[in-house]
Amino acid sequence: MTTLAALGWFYGAESAVTAQETGGKDPVKQGRSSQATQIPQSHMRRAKEVGAEEYVLVGAGDIAGCPALDGAAATAKLIEQIPAYDRGTTEEFSKCYDSTWGKFKDRTRPVPGNHEYYSQEGKSYFAYWGERAGPTGKGYYSFDLGSWHIVALNTNCDAPGVGGCAAGSPQEQWLKKDLAAHPHSCVAAYGHHALFSSGILKKHALHPELRDLWRDLYTAHASLIFAGHEHSYERFAPQDPDGRLDEPNGIREIVAGTGGKSHDPLGLPVANSEVRNADSFGVLKLTLSPGKYAWEFIPVNGEEGFHDAGEGTCQAAGTKAGAAK
Repeated sequence: MTTLAALGWFYGAESAVTAQETGGKDPVKQGRSSQATQIPQSHMRRAKEVGAEEYVLVGAGDIAGCPALDGAAATAKLIEQIPAYDRGTTEEFSKCYDSTWGKFKDRTRPVPGNHEYYSQEGKSYFAYWGERAGPTGKGYYSFDLGSWHIVALNTNCDAPGVGGCAAGSPQEQWLKKDLAAHPHSCVAAYGHHALFSSGILKKHALHPELRDLWRDLYTAHASLIFAGHEHSYERFAPQDPDGRLDEPNGIREIVAGTGGKSHDPLGLPVANSEVRNADSFGVLKLTLSPGKYAWEFIPVNGEEGFHDAGEGTCQAAGTKAGAAK
């Protein structure tokens, strides 16, 4: 599960996002659902005052397995409690999720990770979340945060009911239409798996089956995409779906599988990898503003820990992507 939390909207599941709205409304597209969690400002390290059109998202992927919650307990000091579940069974949703992040269930926007499909072909996941997980069996949907359009993807392309991620697949056709309906929005997306990664186990780290979804996002001038699955942190320069550097028009990918479950080793850096870390638990803080965005990785060990921060501009705004601080 990859969880992105927005300072106001909480995205949960093996891939979950929590975000808190700081101004404006948050219309969810008809037929798709989400959950948002209000996170007190005191739970956000270095939280900034934000305007009526700004939204702060805070989250991480691969939070915990039920048997080992020490790492999750550490990240929980940054954002409420963040233990999740290991195999996505009905019992684990009840005992490991519902007692912790479950208290924010009515404000959480989930996307499924691979663990959700370890039990009953994902049926427990969709039964637990209901309409908040998007159309039953599909698990993808979209919503708006001010001037930003956010796309939640189901990156388990071979899972029952998904129908693949290739061009012409149900999810790819839906994505193309959804993006076409928001031609002037800034766009960010999230899903559990990443297209690009320096993870040492390439079968686990790299997911070329997502390339056609990236192509649609790239054509729509999406600015950002976030993922987990790899239990490490890695930020990439803006690039096209084929991995070519494209500062003006590319998509910046950030992998933040740092929620507390464990650490995965990283191999030699692949092309366009800018910053990597494989030994820190923490959360990713995102601030979405009209025409721009900022990111900050916040570690569990405070000032002494690994940090990464920077800012950029929304591609739809017609300006170039920014740089790290």
